[in-house]
Amino acid sequence: MAEMGRTPVEAEAASHVIRIWEVNKDRLESMHKKIQEPPRLLSKSAGKKSCCIFRVPQSFIEVHGKSYEPHIVSIGPYHHGEDHVKMIQEHKWRYLGNLLNRLKNAKGLGLEDFLKAVEPLEMKARECYSETIHLDTDEFVELLVLDAIFLIELFRLVAGLVAVEANDPLISVTWILSSFYKDFLRLENQIPYFVLECLFDLSKLPREESGHTLATLALGFFNNTMLRPYDDIANYKYHEGVHLLDLVRSSFIPSDLAEARRDVIPVTHTILPISKLLYAGINFNAAPADSFLAVKFRNGAFEMPSITIDDFMTCFLVNSVAYEQCHSSCSKHFSVYASLLGCLVNTSTDVEHLCDRNIISNYLGKPAEVERFIYNLEKDVAFDLDRCYLSSLFKDVHDYYCYSWRVQWAAFKNSYRARLQCGGVILLFLTVAQTFFTIYSAVRPQN
Repeated sequence: MAEMGRTPVEAEAASHVIRIWEVNKDRLESMHKKIQEPPRLLSKSAGKKSCCIFRVPQSFIEVHGKSYEPHIVSIGPYHHGEDHVKMIQEHKWRYLGNLLNRLKNAKGLGLEDFLKAVEPLEMKARECYSETIHLDTDEFVELLVLDAIFLIELFRLVAGLVAVEANDPLISVTWILSSFYKDFLRLENQIPYFVLECLFDLSKLPREESGHTLATLALGFFNNTMLRPYDDIANYKYHEGVHLLDLVRSSFIPSDLAEARRDVIPVTHTILPISKLLYAGINFNAAPADSFLAVKFRNGAFEMPSITIDDFMTCFLVNSVAYEQCHSSCSKHFSVYASLLGCLVNTSTDVEHLCDRNIISNYLGKPAEVERFIYNLEKDVAFDLDRCYLSSLFKDVHDYYCYSWRVQWAAFKNSYRARLQCGGVILLFLTVAQTFFTIYSAVRPQN
């Protein structure tokens, strides 16, 4: 019953107890702690130019699956200790031991010398990774030394600078070495190149001082599957990269393929598929060049260096594009090339034409497999078309295609052929009809 002089609503409001909410002290402390903690999955150093080894975005993984992570050997901290890479991990210690045995007598160096050489590079190496490395100094330095020496020793073994142990399975088992070629170029499977250089210089024997550089050894190793001319490798004797993937990627970028200035603005951001360009009278020719990136457009024809599409090349292209997409200061040559292929190839028939013109050597299988790979390669690829190295080519192709007389002439030739074919069919029909009625008129009176 409502109190005297109050309405029911007022009485109900007066009966409620007013609570003042207090902040939970533990929750408040937890929030302050999170404010102070630096990001781990994408560290603050990821935005720096020095950051060059990335965890690949999920959108790329959804398209290309496990193309970015090692299959049998881990290099660097991202996949260190995973079960599927433990088999080769055991052999890394054997390779380190072989090197130390050679250097003990030749230069008097021991394991401590390698660890002390890398320790000053620790912080610089950590900043190369987009993700916080949860290893202490001793663990991280050990990992860098072990992985770097393994790579350097393997390069020397394959180059014949060091005698191969009898029945060494890493050399004699074909599928292992074949997997190394791909695993060493996966974006999530890298260590900084300056660590490799440091230990390569330290581990040189006197007879190596005037011979191979780290670049020629590394490029020569991968050339066992890439099969580039030897002179191409020799030209990069003093070439450098931020890691092995970048070393090989940048060796395909000739100095004359610089990115365009801002004032070069294409008319359009697309190129039509091959089938439509052929209809407009545009041709495709294979052209000799040191790099498949050196695509030209002259006198109404594409000049495209040949490229082999196989398991190794698809891995290399996918990881090179991912690296360019993750690194803000990196040139986008492979991304632009992938986009060009994506524009040109719309069907398996387009792939067949490039194969017929000796521009693509297909080792994936059916043309549809290459078409699917190219379609996926250019997914989520972003770059500034106004500044890319093929900016002028996109503009020239567009201008050439827009010359209406060429398109109309091509259309006229095709329509003229169609009319000839149609006329031929009609003439054949009339000839048959005339023959029929001639015979019919000659035979009918006799009946």
